Amino acid sequence: MKLSTGQAASYFAKPDPDAAGILIFGADAMRIALKRQETVAALIGPQGEEEMRLTRIAASDLRKDPALLMDALKAIGFFPGPRVALVEDANETVGPIITDALSEWAPGDAQIIVTAGALKPTSKLRKAFEGHTKAYAAAIYDNPPTRDEIERDLRTAGIQNPPQEAMHMLMDLAKNLEPGDFRQTLEKIGLYKLNDTNPLNAEDISNCAPTSFEADVDDVLMVVGDGQAAAIGPVMQRLQAQGVNAVTLCIGAMRHFRTLHRAAIDTTGRPQIWGPNRDKMLSQARRWGPQKLETALTVLTDTDLQLRSAGQHAPALALVERAFIRLAMLAAR
Repeated sequence: MKLSTGQAASYFAKPDPDAAGILIFGADAMRIALKRQETVAALIGPQGEEEMRLTRIAASDLRKDPALLMDALKAIGFFPGPRVALVEDANETVGPIITDALSEWAPGDAQIIVTAGALKPTSKLRKAFEGHTKAYAAAIYDNPPTRDEIERDLRTAGIQNPPQEAMHMLMDLAKNLEPGDFRQTLEKIGLYKLNDTNPLNAEDISNCAPTSFEADVDDVLMVVGDGQAAAIGPVMQRLQAQGVNAVTLCIGAMRHFRTLHRAAIDTTGRPQIWGPNRDKMLSQARRWGPQKLETALTVLTDTDLQLRSAGQHAPALALVERAFIRLAMLAAR
């Protein structure tokens, strides 16, 4: 049976305990891993792996020994409870082995959970799960989590009924983070709000959201953004002493100013800026404005090209420092 995106999200949280199994496939390995982890945990519980009710089979091992999957399906465990036979990173080379096992599945056997990369609609492995009356197939796309998924993960983290403003911020944050990073952020929010009865707010989220740069690099970017040209030299000397790379600084600055530009042209009222410097960066975005920020990005792009040029002989950090001073003077105009 083929699951739609909405059906799949519900299924991962509460899978059918009587199913033969599910195929989870897509291009993003991290998203696949998170959904697989959620499904397995819902089926066998937190103690399932310790009680040996989970059998992990790599596709490469299955190709060498096709009997591994059938043995895992039929094995009788020492502990009572549902069992799972997990085949990871499957492809068409092991497809016939999996489809044969699926056709031999009977009630009481372990469930077959298979993860795979992107599969074409003509894939025999995909067709086997989609056409089976007791099995499911779910395609995972590179979409951010839905509101329902975020709310469910928040409940798991111990956060009930988040305010609308907090939900809007989290939905924006989900668009900018990798799935694993976003899941860790929600877990961090749960720990941060432990025993705190106050509603989740923007400050809580900003305190828990990952920052884009190392703290030391942040220092110089805040100085540049505030237009403090005279303070750039001492900060750059400290960064040079710490061995910070010029290209890293330039890339960090480009990300910083792109973030300011997005905030400056934002029309939603929810600029996508996170971390402990959020308020200061919002102030910078308003002060700079879209036009000057576009000029800043042009300066940084030219500097980045110079740094990567084979004919460039000037000291790399000196080039970056000169660009930063130009930007700070631009901010002060």
